[in-house]
Amino acid sequence: MGMDRVDEGAVTVSPEEAYREHRVALLRLAYLVGASRELAEDVVQAAFATAQPRWDQVEDALPYLKRAVINQVKDDQRRWYRSQRHKAVHEAAPLHALPPEVDETWGVISSLPWQQRAVVVLHYYEDLPLNEVAEVLRRPASTVRSDHRRALERLRKALR
Repeated sequence: MGMDRVDEGAVTVSPEEAYREHRVALLRLAYLVGASRELAEDVVQAAFATAQPRWDQVEDALPYLKRAVINQVKDDQRRWYRSQRHKAVHEAAPLHALPPEVDETWGVISSLPWQQRAVVVLHYYEDLPLNEVAEVLRRPASTVRSDHRRALERLRKALR
């Protein structure tokens, strides 16, 4: 019950089942890419809410939802940066508050540009090969490899 068989052996999952099964993993992904617990909750909720009306068109729930989470984080960060530009006071943008158990490495990762941070998180935390990272981010594989290389260079320099 709840799982429907579709042609060609594909299995579709209801939105409710997908929420129960993938919510925690998506929260972690959103947190790591966005570096904010509040943002993670909002982003995952928005990803499921926007997927709901077109759920019958979703072939594979987890990659679709990961892409939605990444896009939501990117959009939220873009809005935040725009709002910061409009402030009269020109001070350095504060990093999101990180929990004390997060080490210096995460502090450096969280300061990477969102594309590089997304590549690092998806590749190392989600354990996705770079070609799958490119699919999730809907970016050319060569661009993702370049972002990955640049991110590692920045991390090496910062952590010396």
